[in-house]
Amino acid sequence: TFPMCTAVDSGDIIILSDDDEEDHELSCSEASVLIVEVEVEDVKKKNDSVLPPSSLDEDLVVTFSRRAEVLPHARYDCPIHPFTATDCETGAPADKNQLICDQCFCYICDKLASSCVMWIYSGVCHCNSHKRSNFWNNLRNSTLLGGLKTFNFTLSEMDAHLRHAEMMLQSFRQELSARFSSFLKGKTVEGFDLSRSNQKCLIFDYTSVYEFVSSFLNKADKQDGRAAAVMRLGAAEDFIRHCPVTGTFILQSPMANVAEAKVVLLQRVISSLQRQMVMSAFMPEFTQKLQDFYKRFHFPAELKSMRNSLCVRPWDDVLLVSVLKGQNVTGIRKDKGKRDVLFEQISVVLLRTEVLQRQHRYRELCRYLRVVQTDDSTLLQQVQDLVPFFMCMEGDFTSALQSLFPPVNAPASRFTPHLFLFYLRIFRTGTAPKLAVCRPVELCHTDAAWEPIKGVLPLTQVLLVKFALRVQRICPAVFTDSQCWTSLLTVVNTPHGSLTALPVPSPQFLLVFEVIFILHILSFLSALQEAKDVVNSILCEQGSNIQIPRFFQEVYPHQALLLLVTGALGLRILNAALRPALHVLNTFKDNVWAVEWLWDYLPPERLRSFLQEITQEVENTAGVWAPCLYNESVY
Repeated sequence: TFPMCTAVDSGDIIILSDDDEEDHELSCSEASVLIVEVEVEDVKKKNDSVLPPSSLDEDLVVTFSRRAEVLPHARYDCPIHPFTATDCETGAPADKNQLICDQCFCYICDKLASSCVMWIYSGVCHCNSHKRSNFWNNLRNSTLLGGLKTFNFTLSEMDAHLRHAEMMLQSFRQELSARFSSFLKGKTVEGFDLSRSNQKCLIFDYTSVYEFVSSFLNKADKQDGRAAAVMRLGAAEDFIRHCPVTGTFILQSPMANVAEAKVVLLQRVISSLQRQMVMSAFMPEFTQKLQDFYKRFHFPAELKSMRNSLCVRPWDDVLLVSVLKGQNVTGIRKDKGKRDVLFEQISVVLLRTEVLQRQHRYRELCRYLRVVQTDDSTLLQQVQDLVPFFMCMEGDFTSALQSLFPPVNAPASRFTPHLFLFYLRIFRTGTAPKLAVCRPVELCHTDAAWEPIKGVLPLTQVLLVKFALRVQRICPAVFTDSQCWTSLLTVVNTPHGSLTALPVPSPQFLLVFEVIFILHILSFLSALQEAKDVVNSILCEQGSNIQIPRFFQEVYPHQALLLLVTGALGLRILNAALRPALHVLNTFKDNVWAVEWLWDYLPPERLRSFLQEITQEVENTAGVWAPCLYNESVY
């Protein structure tokens, strides 16, 4: 290829050479811009002469020219003043390296050479700098990166935000040094208005240093993502070195103690950085440099537990990706004999849980939570108990029910009454609140609007009853709560939201149900088992799978479910007093026959005591709750 060239009016031709490649073997004394003097007449003669085709193909003919404009350039690339390269000459200018044109830049300062104060300064001499010397390259990096060189950043990674962060760190370090020096001097007791026998003793109060660092971290919170991360780690590098000084008097101020204050400050820095690493779009190389910088800290005894706090896997980590995609169901990967386990701090687990929810990646989140290991098993269990909710949000009610009732350690066994009612509403309506949560308790205290779950249908009444009774079987809190019974009985008393009463089933049908429940009541009375176990023996043949006879569903499907739940309520009444009871009984106002059926099979003794409890509750309640029930025909 031909070099790019431009002819000037005087007959000069400027040839710009391509010597920017690092592997180009050229001396720095060779100019990047060459000026070749030619005679204009010769050019004209050549233009006028006729050349053979072969000559025209090989030669470049200049048909137009103008004076070239000299662009900004490093001193060693100046087209006007020759440059003599030396490896590390700093004592004086080499040859005529101090000469400059209007567009010469200092390679070290990255600004016009005319404004460089170190251009010909003995011992530095920036005029001798060039890019093919490791000495000058290192000096350039140190000058342009400043305090950020310890992060091993390259100049290509620097931007205006990072340069501003570096300036703020410099100012912070100067002020922090002054404040810590003042802390080391201590203060006399007189300054704190304390009565001490020895008024010459000193008190060392770290509070002012703590407040200054906190204010700097507040400023970091307002900066660009990368700049904020650098400022936080830079500040941590400084305050982590502060050593405590023992005084003769200990202040009660929480941050007066150096060790305690450093723990609080470093926890704040780590929390912010972990959130950035999980939620921000940092380049992997940038994140790795932050982690490497943190690993070089010298951690005192009180901070050693936080040594690995920034070991956060990137989202493209091989093991993490394989778990999220369902390719790895153990969370363990072996590579060349090394065993890699998906272990993350609980704070990182919570952050990933939040991110995946906001991205609606619920199935991937469930896969992650099932295999991840962490340093807080108690809190991890709470997050794992949310897997059924996440499967509901995915639109998979079948998997959600399976997740609620695994053979071991079922999340449903840890339900609160509010949580039971929450899931009952989801399964009944096919809707859910749009929110991101990290603990089950957060599901019950939200003002978020409930919206339909895409691609899902509400559970049938049979499945709703099975779900509720299975929860009652393994969760005492739900089994004993009156509101849970009220909600379940509302479902079976008003199938499909209907407000009309259910037809009374045949006497033969009621008799069969009554005999079955009386037999189990007798078993209950003789064996003195818990009521919830009796309900399970009625409703379950094997394990936790509730079996409802097909005959009852075919003849009187809705009445069968109502009697099934009513029978379970009877066992609840046998177990202990039901308070409040009026709310529960009021659900039968359109189906009084079901209450009469309940009275018939309750043992006379327990029936009398239960009626006394109802009477007492009515007397203690303003108004009459269930007039349709409180009459002699029912009693």
